[in-house]
Amino acid sequence: MRVPKGWVSPLTKEIVTALCKKKLVELKIAQGKAVEVLHDVILDEFTIEDRLNKEVKELLKKYDVEIEKGRLDYRKLFELTKQKLVKERNIIL
Repeated sequence: MRVPKGWVSPLTKEIVTALCKKKLVELKIAQGKAVEVLHDVILDEFTIEDRLNKEVKELLKKYDVEIEKGRLDYRKLFELTKQKLVKERNIIL
């Protein structure tokens, strides 16, 4: 995650407050609940790449022996696998 997790809460409060203040949205739930929901959405979006990287690492564990023997380049294999998953799943990073 490129944005520190500690920034997500203040960021979500600012977004909800600004949208309400400018009357760009009309909340049908309490503002605090809207902040919580937005917090979860933003945190989920910010951690997509982290979760994808973890999944790629798990997939590549199958090839540890070949990588250690120098038959496969881990970095290149990692990037190719990641690109393939991004394309298959239509993930925007």
